[in-house]
Amino acid sequence: MDKLRGMETFVAVVESGSFTSAATRLEMSAVMVGKYIAQLEAQLGTRLLERNTRRQSLTDAGRVYFEEARRVLEQVSIAERSVERLRLAPAGTLRISAPTSFGACVISPLAAAFLQTWPEVRIELDLTNRMVDLVNEGVDLAIRIGDIHQTDVVAKYLCPYRMAICASPEYLARHGTPRTPADLVDHLCLSHTVWTARNEWILPGVTGEVRWKRDAILRCNDGHGLRMAAVAGAGLLLQPEVLLAEELATGKLVRILEGFTPQPRPIHLLWRQDLRPLPKLTRFVEHVLSAVQELR
Repeated sequence: MDKLRGMETFVAVVESGSFTSAATRLEMSAVMVGKYIAQLEAQLGTRLLERNTRRQSLTDAGRVYFEEARRVLEQVSIAERSVERLRLAPAGTLRISAPTSFGACVISPLAAAFLQTWPEVRIELDLTNRMVDLVNEGVDLAIRIGDIHQTDVVAKYLCPYRMAICASPEYLARHGTPRTPADLVDHLCLSHTVWTARNEWILPGVTGEVRWKRDAILRCNDGHGLRMAAVAGAGLLLQPEVLLAEELATGKLVRILEGFTPQPRPIHLLWRQDLRPLPKLTRFVEHVLSAVQELR
């Protein structure tokens, strides 16, 4: 027997006052109501109701069971309504994993805008360059840079991850503007301790791949620190466009070697395969795809 159905039937009998009234309320026959009560009493090993031709009354066990069963059914109803709310509109906690730089520059402000539209959502944004496990780590959405080889996730292309080579106007005035990768031999390099651990830039050339390997005049483990050094005229910088947008727009940094920057890598949105993903995920994906159109 479905125990919840048995509880529901018993509570209906007590509240309605008879098997017949309970049957009408539950849209079943009075005979079926009687079977549910009999099965419930058999499972519990005690009588819950005393009945005669004129009236019915609760036993001591019946009174205890009635109060507890009514409380259980109320909690089940609350749980069902809570799930239904999640299905109807964005609500609940959305856990997102994104690469550190792209997540800070692009995803974080988009998340803030999304929360203004959907205040019932809470976002946990984990900025990491580590490849997270969506299932085992409970991540709803991951942003990945590069090709996707997983087959157990849904992958939606977002935009290209473009790189730019740049320097400050002051640096270029002192050292000249390189026109081809061959000209880099006379220039100073700024290097990220993680991204360019080998102190080597790999650039596309006219006749194939060009490698510029030189000891960096300044190495730093933080992209913002490198940008500030480049703005101050320390050397040439290779970084993602999204990190350089403000400095390029204001002229603090100038693009160089535009025809020789590394090929863009794809950025994808990844989420677990689900026949009915919750609105908090689907609406956020739609929000990001719409907002990032200009980066394509």
